[in-house]
Amino acid sequence: MANLEPKVIFDYFSEICKVPRPSKKEARMTEWLLQTGKELGLATKRDAAGNVLIAKPATPGKENVTPIIFQAHMDMVCEKNNDTVFDFEKDAIQTYVEDGWMHAKGTTLGADDGIGIAIALAVLANKEIEHGPIECLFTVDEETGLTGAAELQPGFMNGKMLLNLDDEDWGEFCIGCAGGIDTVAKYDCEFEKQIPANSVAYKVMVGGLKGGHSGDDIEKNRGNAVKLLNRILWNAYQEYDARIADIQAGNLRNAIAREGWAIITLPKENAGDFEKYVAKMDAAFKNELHTSDAGVFAKCEKAKMPAKVIDEMLQIDVLNALYACPHGILAMSQDIPGFVETSTNLASVKLIDNQIVVTTSQRSSVESRKQDAADQVACAFYSTAADEVEHSDGYPGWEPNAKSEVLKLMVQAFHNLHPNEEPTVRAIHAGLECGLISEKYPELDMVAFGPTLRGVHSPDEKLEIESVKKVWDLIVEFIRILK
Repeated sequence: MANLEPKVIFDYFSEICKVPRPSKKEARMTEWLLQTGKELGLATKRDAAGNVLIAKPATPGKENVTPIIFQAHMDMVCEKNNDTVFDFEKDAIQTYVEDGWMHAKGTTLGADDGIGIAIALAVLANKEIEHGPIECLFTVDEETGLTGAAELQPGFMNGKMLLNLDDEDWGEFCIGCAGGIDTVAKYDCEFEKQIPANSVAYKVMVGGLKGGHSGDDIEKNRGNAVKLLNRILWNAYQEYDARIADIQAGNLRNAIAREGWAIITLPKENAGDFEKYVAKMDAAFKNELHTSDAGVFAKCEKAKMPAKVIDEMLQIDVLNALYACPHGILAMSQDIPGFVETSTNLASVKLIDNQIVVTTSQRSSVESRKQDAADQVACAFYSTAADEVEHSDGYPGWEPNAKSEVLKLMVQAFHNLHPNEEPTVRAIHAGLECGLISEKYPELDMVAFGPTLRGVHSPDEKLEIESVKKVWDLIVEFIRILK
């Protein structure tokens, strides 16, 4: 990154890529930010949740300018390809540049929201811009619960306008977002240790899917590895007496499942027909998803015979529940054309020790619809005798304010730099911390923006380098015109 501009931003991002920061394990990132704040000679503090605030006083003569807050989150989604050897709790992200985009080698890049942190730090480090009071808020655990924003306490910060640096499209100003809630179902496992002597074992795999962000990308109708794998297994049980020994599909609650696998057994006499069936499903998936997921595949290979398989009645219940569980768009907005209002993501199914755990995530910009979506999902598991079905506390949406003063100034700054272009002003289906922050600081006027990212929450994540410079110029102009 040494040759990229703005240099100060990419220098900070390079350092951020070296610091492990999985959700709920941001301690090293917190310490790095505290140290960075002290090295800049700025007032730096941490709250009980682990959020960090670095404050920069106004330059002389600018003390009465409206105080602003830049905000980004510390944690990153930790996704990697199956063939990538990488430890997110120890290893540094390996980056490379290609055709104007920055990528990571086989993992998520962490530009969501590492580049937001780097931009905020660049503001703090800059000694040339005249400005009013500035605070930079760095929150923990945005990706798996937004607990950093939820646990913010009144009085921790003093700004009047908040600029969230977690939007993923240059030229877009976000003024609202969906709320969310997670639903997790668990089945206590019983096993059968007597496997018929004439059985064979297979590993069934589904992969090559794009996955992506369960909010931003849900409208793209991409394939879901949990759904596709379950489709194979459900029919394989009906037709070939397949029994499941292990299943691992999908990963994070806020990522569309990209790959999955299961270990199964079946009678030897059914092996040939089963292999033909998987090949048939491979062709079907390629046909169904030829536009959204051209690389999709389904395949099977002989496997070591497992010591046990899941109880047959439990297997039936789980496969039926996964088939019945909704996934994707549930409702489009009645007010904003083309805007997803409500959706659900069947994120993962995993055999963990002696439990089958199914994780889902629901989103909606309408609070009552959010709960209705969660209840729909829960019913799929209640009706199949799940031992436990739990909803998270969830988080609120962020209600749009089209008359926002910070939005007005951002649009003015944009026009000053790009007089022949119009920015996009919209709400997004993804979750942002702004909704939770506004509960604690209702007087804050907020807008979200940032450089262009693609493929977030997957190893395809990439950052458009040119857009980082555009965001920086926009921030400088915004600070210049702020009264």
